[in-house]
Amino acid sequence: MNDVPERIGDAVLIAFTHIDGRHRPTGACRHVVGGELMNPAAGLAICKYEVDPGYYLFYCDVEWNPVTDTYHGSVEAAKEQAATEYEGVSDTWAWR
Repeated sequence: MNDVPERIGDAVLIAFTHIDGRHRPTGACRHVVGGELMNPAAGLAICKYEVDPGYYLFYCDVEWNPVTDTYHGSVEAAKEQAATEYEGVSDTWAWR
């Protein structure tokens, strides 16, 4: 994957993890984009827009472009969602 940016779009990056051999998709959630079932993300990023009280869990491609997202009231809730979808992700977050 490319270097992790400080922002994804206009959102400030808070935490990220590459999705790799340390992780296994659980199948607990499926993301559909444009009518197509999305493959596992290449990376996950928890981000925050300055004007929004919530946090976004971005499911990114190899260039850290968000393909889809989920919205959460806290960083912890975003991390819990990620853990529901990817086994092992709780141990691999890196923080900005």
